[in-house]
Amino acid sequence: MQALGWQVCVLAPIIVLFGYVIFGMVGFGSTITNAPLLAQLLPLRFVVPLTLLLDLFAATALGTRMRGQADRDELRRLLPFVLIGLALGLALLIKLHERILLLVLGGFVLYAGISSIAHRPGAIRLHRAWAFPAGVFGGIFSALYGTGGPIYTIYMSRRIADKSVFRATMARLIQTIALVRLAMFIVSGLITQDHLLLAALLLAPFAALGLILGNRLHHVMSARRIMLFVSLLIIANGAALVVRAW
Repeated sequence: MQALGWQVCVLAPIIVLFGYVIFGMVGFGSTITNAPLLAQLLPLRFVVPLTLLLDLFAATALGTRMRGQADRDELRRLLPFVLIGLALGLALLIKLHERILLLVLGGFVLYAGISSIAHRPGAIRLHRAWAFPAGVFGGIFSALYGTGGPIYTIYMSRRIADKSVFRATMARLIQTIALVRLAMFIVSGLITQDHLLLAALLLAPFAALGLILGNRLHHVMSARRIMLFVSLLIIANGAALVVRAW
């Protein structure tokens, strides 16, 4: 990993550890936390497949353990629209300039952070027809940055009341999307970049440790309080990305 620079070697493990503590707690949130921070250190087209490989590992570990708790009806309803969004997002990822990608990511991250703070529990249950826009737009941002989680969360949290079922459903959704994205990135060549697999291998233990810690914290701490802190961090990083891209 020396070829990636000492800053990456020092900071990337800390970023990944923190991101997967969040994932272990609530079943999502690793990439929306990791991607803006890692994008300050590495090219975005390197960060996206890197976070994909780590998400696939974490979602498989959490999703397999909680398989029976996932709401399969919601998954079957949402996934076809996610696939449409993934195809559109991959085309944009390949064709758009890095500066535009960073600017859009920064704007989206800002929106996601502010929306997370503004969200209040107990909101009116969404109609299942909202699966179409949630799936398509979530798929687009999943392909572009791996950050479709906030969009899926808005939909799922307004459809599933039980927090354990919600966490299991989100983990299963992220696992499925990660597998599809992996196939897409293999075909497009993004997964074969120099040092990418090495970086994922070296960072995987930190993701595993974060997942273990987050899973324990899920049972003893308020996820809402942790996500408030994460949302503030996301907003700060979104603003930094916008400034960098501008």
